[in-house]
Amino acid sequence: MRADGRAMRPFGFPAVAATLLGALVLSGCSLLPAGRSAPDGATRAPSATRAPPVGSRPIVRSPDAARCIANLDQVGAKFSPVPDRYYGAGCSVLGSVQLSALQGDTSEFGLGNIGPVTCPLAEATAGWARYGVDRAARQILGSGLLRIETFGSYSCRNIAGSSRRSSHSSAEAVDVSAFVLKDGRRIAVDEDWNSGDPRRRQFLRIVQQSACKRFGTVLGPDYNAAHRDHFHLERTGNSFCR
Repeated sequence: MRADGRAMRPFGFPAVAATLLGALVLSGCSLLPAGRSAPDGATRAPSATRAPPVGSRPIVRSPDAARCIANLDQVGAKFSPVPDRYYGAGCSVLGSVQLSALQGDTSEFGLGNIGPVTCPLAEATAGWARYGVDRAARQILGSGLLRIETFGSYSCRNIAGSSRRSSHSSAEAVDVSAFVLKDGRRIAVDEDWNSGDPRRRQFLRIVQQSACKRFGTVLGPDYNAAHRDHFHLERTGNSFCR
């Protein structure tokens, strides 16, 4: 009861909703900090997570993340934002998206087995796939790209032979294993890096060289035996290309 004798109004639903909304905004996520520059020696990354999330946050984007999402949409990528998740033990998925298709010059192409990737990695992958893979396939092999096959992206694990977390543990890397063309041919890293067909060899080397211009770390068959069957593409790093 107020001093003037009138009853106090209850704390109504609109006020509660406004309070909850303010709390959600204040708990908004941010993009991942800059990653390592050391090469990742891991082999392959299953797209599925290996443990239930320890905690998660709603999708509340920073200005940089919002710009990245807008850029992805502008270049014709098909994707869905992924809520931030913390898996513990130094593993997380933050500021990430789930890609389903990318746009080429004349048609779109799919992505096989890929899991969540950070938005900047998705943006780099979209540009590389269009300008570095699809165009090279048409110019060198005479057929456009239909699908990019991968060994996955996010995986909570260490760099092979190391106690340090792999870039895969924060969804900042994807392992690309093969390219399927519209005419049915499949160009695989493990089978065609040293193929008897010079055009297949040329295509894979052009694809890797193009990746080195867009990603911070690119590792392939010439780096070590662990990468004999795929290209490790990492958005972070200091232009390490092997």
